[in-house]
Amino acid sequence: MNYIDLHAHMISRTTTDYHQMALTGCLAVTEPAFWSGRDRLGAQAFADYFDHLTTFEPERARQYGIDHYCWLCLNPKEGEDRELARQVLALIPDFLSRPNVLGIGEIGLNRVTRNELATFLDHVELALEHNQPIHIHTPHLEDKYKGTKVIVEALAADPRIDPARVMIDHAEEHTAPLILEHGFWTGFTLYPRTKASPARALDMIEMYGPERICVASACDWGESDPLAIPEFILAARRRGHMEALIEQLVYANPAQFLSQSPKFRTPNLAQRPVQITEPVQNAEPVAQD
Repeated sequence: MNYIDLHAHMISRTTTDYHQMALTGCLAVTEPAFWSGRDRLGAQAFADYFDHLTTFEPERARQYGIDHYCWLCLNPKEGEDRELARQVLALIPDFLSRPNVLGIGEIGLNRVTRNELATFLDHVELALEHNQPIHIHTPHLEDKYKGTKVIVEALAADPRIDPARVMIDHAEEHTAPLILEHGFWTGFTLYPRTKASPARALDMIEMYGPERICVASACDWGESDPLAIPEFILAARRRGHMEALIEQLVYANPAQFLSQSPKFRTPNLAQRPVQITEPVQNAEPVAQD
């Protein structure tokens, strides 16, 4: 079955991963900006990173017939540094016109501090100013509900925000209802430790239905699986779910959300030659969600 991985940090994966994803039906990935494994030393490091996401990575994906898109931001883990945030936010508009940039993300909260919230709201303002969709990271583990509630309430208080243009990712059993009730899209992240297994994701889908829900791997340099969506498809089939429902979750829903950006092209399998240009070296793992 063909699928779109709406959240995959391919800068931290090897070309072997692209190969395996292509073999299992991946037609497109979107890569949110994220933490590099340590705090970056300055704004120029972000400029280099954004350039990588918009030049090298799309070419690497194209060798395997996969469309690569990205989102740009200063990641929540670095949002505490307000001066760095101002410098990075000033850089982003120059990259928004690049052909594979879909919007602002993954913004959000990490420790749910005042500075992080201020940086989050600055990113939201930038997205509104440039009419960009938004991809949001919610905190891990014990801060999950608190951070998600702060994010949802902040967005709901701004009448300029269309919830249909916002993806609030990494939802779990105690946060999914809050997100969906406010009209936002949400993502169930198929990550083995801090997020949701395929079984838990299916439990939540059976509870809340498939509308405005996507699944994604969020694969990065940590313990993660670039083939998490094929594993989810297999788990859904074993439970007896219809192919139409599975396809909605792994292909139609992400395509519907992403198509709100005029740059996103719904993958057409009949028009997808693999374009080999020149060899691209394997990228060593460098970052974490």
